[in-house]
Amino acid sequence: MNAPTSPDQAQASADDSLDPVRIGIVSVSDRASSGVYQDKGLPALQDWLTQALRNPIQFEPRLIPDEQGRISEALIELVDAGCALVLTTGGTGPAPRDVTPEATLAVADKVMPGFGEQMRQISLRFVPTAILSRQVAVIRGQSLIINLPGQPKSIQETLGGLKDVEGRTEVPGIFAAVPYCIDLIGGPYLETDDRVCAAFRPKNAVRPPRQV
Repeated sequence: MNAPTSPDQAQASADDSLDPVRIGIVSVSDRASSGVYQDKGLPALQDWLTQALRNPIQFEPRLIPDEQGRISEALIELVDAGCALVLTTGGTGPAPRDVTPEATLAVADKVMPGFGEQMRQISLRFVPTAILSRQVAVIRGQSLIINLPGQPKSIQETLGGLKDVEGRTEVPGIFAAVPYCIDLIGGPYLETDDRVCAAFRPKNAVRPPRQV
């Protein structure tokens, strides 16, 4: 089931001189996918990414139940459709129907354990039960797939990191490493808005601004 999305799929402030990027966003929830309540994961992902990235974005949203085969199928479909980045939300706890990590690992070419480690470190600042989270990140082909927590606030914190009252970064979010990772696997060159998330690249990997 495809979730509804805004007609304006690319943010109005996008810089058309930058590489366009296709991003898959997947919300995994039995109840939201069956209409019991409104999904909050897809809007949270789309809102944060729209603010953080300066590239024109085409979103590919999916809202699906907690079924391992369906999740793996959606991830493969999004990678095959050209999504350089696929973010999932939901289904990463220890409950019997939480199978997003298993579905993600099943389609992986490489596992990137640092992303999950950092997400748990961020969440541990707030709740000791963060150690129950099982988020993973993997590479399939030329796509990076990352499992995120289910709550919008946690999505924002794990992607963007934690800042002090003056706006200085206390704990880096995982998205700071995403653009360079995508560089390394042959994807588009992503540029972020430093006010939201300052991406890190080695100096020799920084692309000079395009002349217009």
